[in-house]
Amino acid sequence: MVQQETDPTTTTRTAPNDRELRRVVASSIVGTALEWYDFFIYGTAVVLVFNDHFFVQDDPAMGTLIGFATFGVGFVFRPLGGFVFGSIGDRIGRRATLVLTTLIMGLSTGVIGLLPSYESIGLAAPLLLTLMRICQGLGAGAEFGGASTLLAEHAPPARRGFFTSFAQLGVQIGLVLSTASFLIIELSLSDNATDTWGWRLPFLFSFVLIAVALYLRLRVAESPVFRQLQQRRSVVKLPARETLRRYPRNFLVGIGAHICDTAVVYIYATFSVSYMTDELGLERWTALTGVILFGLVVIALQPVYGALSDRIGRRPLNLFSVIFTGLFAFPLFLLMETEQPVVIYGALILATGLGLAPMIAVQPAFYAELFGARVRYTGFAASREVGAAVAGFSPMIATALLAKGDGSPWLVAGFMMLTAVISLIAFLYSRESRDVDIADETLPEERR
Repeated sequence: MVQQETDPTTTTRTAPNDRELRRVVASSIVGTALEWYDFFIYGTAVVLVFNDHFFVQDDPAMGTLIGFATFGVGFVFRPLGGFVFGSIGDRIGRRATLVLTTLIMGLSTGVIGLLPSYESIGLAAPLLLTLMRICQGLGAGAEFGGASTLLAEHAPPARRGFFTSFAQLGVQIGLVLSTASFLIIELSLSDNATDTWGWRLPFLFSFVLIAVALYLRLRVAESPVFRQLQQRRSVVKLPARETLRRYPRNFLVGIGAHICDTAVVYIYATFSVSYMTDELGLERWTALTGVILFGLVVIALQPVYGALSDRIGRRPLNLFSVIFTGLFAFPLFLLMETEQPVVIYGALILATGLGLAPMIAVQPAFYAELFGARVRYTGFAASREVGAAVAGFSPMIATALLAKGDGSPWLVAGFMMLTAVISLIAFLYSRESRDVDIADETLPEERR
């Protein structure tokens, strides 16, 4: 499709109505939290129950490893979801696409709570579970990109980092909710009840949560930037092709930028639970409490780092956080090996508060500013989710490295450092983008 010249008189948007902006923020927080509750809950279940009900093996560690492999399958399908639903979002609208992804995520998660076990239907049980995981991956592949794009295109330019950080806040709320749901089950029911039927309750609860998310998203107005594209008849027919043709450099930056945070967040949130319970001998509730604590810290810091990025830029925060994450990988496991819950909690809070939190708070604005308005949803979702697919098997890789090291975590720490180096290279090749006009159909460097 031939690029249309941008009329400078039409790129200025009307200042967003405060009530409408609050509604967009609320729907992004709740919708993203509920969808990522669905995605994260699978990883927690892999560690706690799936190896007993779906991936039955003589060696429990092998069952966990297989479970983490199916956990990673969701990441394999996230790029496909990013391309497919991102293209739909760039063609028919951000809001309508988010409603569709909400349905896909919520229904597939709820169905997991209804699946028969391996003892009941044999091999069909893990196959059906994997199919639901694939559906989760397809929905998740477009969820974060769509919610962040909608926020970025509604937000005031000078506070874009602050407002878009609420999309990532929703992701962390989803992590805390998913972990807390299993912690409540663990503390409320006997071990036998938890293992036989209690584990299904967090999945079944998704049927309730999906109604809340849909209610909020159906009340949100479409992005003003997308409405302008429709008025100017600038909507792209093939957004995926346009993205790769016009933004190859930024697409590669987007892939690399998401590798480190994807790898480490699942090592912190899922692998660490397995490591603390199986290797360090801690109680399951102790491990789950650690995940909830660091999740709450990250939630509190998201708007802070988002606002800071509006003042100093996205690039400095990205560089600081990825360097800290790499350097703290070995000290993190040294502190965890003390087997003291308070020390472990402090290590996780430090690792996420200074390492993970700045990187992910800036992420929504950073990715939204990588691509022009006509292909923003596709470029954002697809590049980010390709990066997620590359790093999504991190719990499985970490489990295998732990076994290779005879229970020693140092190979896992080295793997974390490697992912940090990859994302560092991507951030070094990125450009500062906080002053980008989000309504422009093309980026400034493309027009030069």
